[in-house]
Amino acid sequence: MHIPPGFESSQTGGKVLRLHRSLYGLKQSPRAWFDRFKQSMLKRGYVQSNADHTLFYKHSNSKVAILIVYVDDIVITGDDSTEVANLKHHLAQEFEVKDLGKLRYFLGIEVSRGSKGIFLSQRKYILDLLKETGMLGCRPAATPIEQNHHLSSDAGTPVDRERYQRVVGRLIYLSHTLPDIAFAVSVVSQYMHDPKSAHMEAVNRILRYLKGCPGRGLLYTRQGDLQVECFTDADWAGSLDDRRSTSGYCAFVGGNLVSWRSKKQGVVARSTAEAEFRSMAHGICELLWIHILLAELRLYRCKPLMLYCDNKAAIDIANNPVQHDRTKHIEIDRH
Repeated sequence: MHIPPGFESSQTGGKVLRLHRSLYGLKQSPRAWFDRFKQSMLKRGYVQSNADHTLFYKHSNSKVAILIVYVDDIVITGDDSTEVANLKHHLAQEFEVKDLGKLRYFLGIEVSRGSKGIFLSQRKYILDLLKETGMLGCRPAATPIEQNHHLSSDAGTPVDRERYQRVVGRLIYLSHTLPDIAFAVSVVSQYMHDPKSAHMEAVNRILRYLKGCPGRGLLYTRQGDLQVECFTDADWAGSLDDRRSTSGYCAFVGGNLVSWRSKKQGVVARSTAEAEFRSMAHGICELLWIHILLAELRLYRCKPLMLYCDNKAAIDIANNPVQHDRTKHIEIDRH
């Protein structure tokens, strides 16, 4: 520790500085660190993405270098190998960093490469979770949740809330590479404030499902183009507590699944068409976000963004402007 600037004394030797508060104890420390990192990247000539503020990119001729940061973990990629090497040298001068080589393990996600493409999984994370919960030797389940389940807020007797919240929090992070448990996790996460025995049984069923497929994940392959597609769906009045519907969508870029979500809608839908129409609105928002991101990276080709829905009434409303007067209760979502 050094004497701070501006401290004047005839006897500077032998002084002791008392530390009242450390940087890591301050709430603004992450913001201060990221601001320092951002200024360094902007000085290097990089542009901060509008779609994701933790993403920085730099175009040089027809090549690009991309950096994304999460707290103090950084991933660098791109086809400009010269700029990537220069960026690593720049970061080593500005900060104390360590080059871990090719991406293999990042935030609990395992990355492996092969002849078919890049595979993402959380196998170790799943096995650690099963061991922690004592479900390592359980009997596997075929599905993560029962079809047409009847979970409600008063289903059963109270259980340990801290344990329930801890396990569901781990499952929420697992859904980053397992889209097949996204709906089940969204259901059990609605009862974090007051879990009951039936909710805990649903959580255990998800764990039993993970026991049967710990190595399952996402495979990204080269398809030849970057066509952007989104599939949407919704149930109607599926929640027994407030009769709200659940929307779901999954977005593909070049045939590879890149984003998905399952979430209960904010209002009560008066019809299945309205529930599906709101789900389409969520899908369109995701398509526009992907379009902005690809356009910034100069990867977007002038092809239409494809939105798929299996509800004929919702499609007719979207295609026929005459019907919009009869759907004023969803006018905001339509716009």
